[in-house]
Amino acid sequence: MEFWFSELHSPHVKFDIRVEKQLFSGKSDYQRIDVFESPEFGKFLTLNGSVIFSEQDCFIYNEMVVHVPMAVHPDVKNVLIIGGGDGGVSKELLQYDNIENIDIVEQDSMFVDVCKEYFPETSIGLDDERVHIYNYDALRFLRSKMNEYDLIINDATDPFGASEGLFTREFYGSCYKALKDDGILVYQHGSPFYDEDEDACRSMHKKVFHTFPISRVYQAHIPTSPSGYWLFGFASKKYHPLKDFKADEWKKRDIYTEYYTTNLHTGAFMLPKYVEELLEQEEK
Repeated sequence: MEFWFSELHSPHVKFDIRVEKQLFSGKSDYQRIDVFESPEFGKFLTLNGSVIFSEQDCFIYNEMVVHVPMAVHPDVKNVLIIGGGDGGVSKELLQYDNIENIDIVEQDSMFVDVCKEYFPETSIGLDDERVHIYNYDALRFLRSKMNEYDLIINDATDPFGASEGLFTREFYGSCYKALKDDGILVYQHGSPFYDEDEDACRSMHKKVFHTFPISRVYQAHIPTSPSGYWLFGFASKKYHPLKDFKADEWKKRDIYTEYYTTNLHTGAFMLPKYVEELLEQEEK
């Protein structure tokens, strides 16, 4: 008998992955966590029935939330990752010698433990002496921070579940205050293709656009994301992701990537017309 994992991307669209075996299933204080092994995507992790990342395509997400801001900001030293308990984002950041400190605020300690056990190649990003993990509520953590971080990466996954408070106007205002005068915020903007996801994209963009003087959206193809299409937000007090993009300087760093390139950096901000129109409507 074949075993398939199914995720509803809309009431009329189902995403299926053939599974060889289930490695873990448990419920923390915040969410249900499952780990599966598949022939196509390798091991993959789900939260409350939604795929969060897989071994096969997680590099795309991690590279796009890290290298886009790192190729713009000239000197990132202090970073905050909200979520990020799998270690993938911090692993990517640790390629940069100029980074001195990475704070990871992941309230679900079970999520961290599961990732360490089943995804050791990713969670190695949690073991560096520059990385500090806090099992706190992220919004409460942010309220005490002022003018502290060069870069904030919001790695939270769900605007409707346990992470709902991380998609509010208060949250983005708290990020603004926690960033230095030239700080950058990068965040998950979701998938705009299905009607069920469009409202969240609209609401998020409106809040960030009215909080930061510079706000742009960029894209990537991630196979396990709804419709295979994912948006990211770039917000800053000072730097524009294209006008202040330092391609030649980033190339000199000789950072290893599998997805990100400096050509892709520029192209990622060239959005389809329907997405441009969606964002422009909220800006008005």
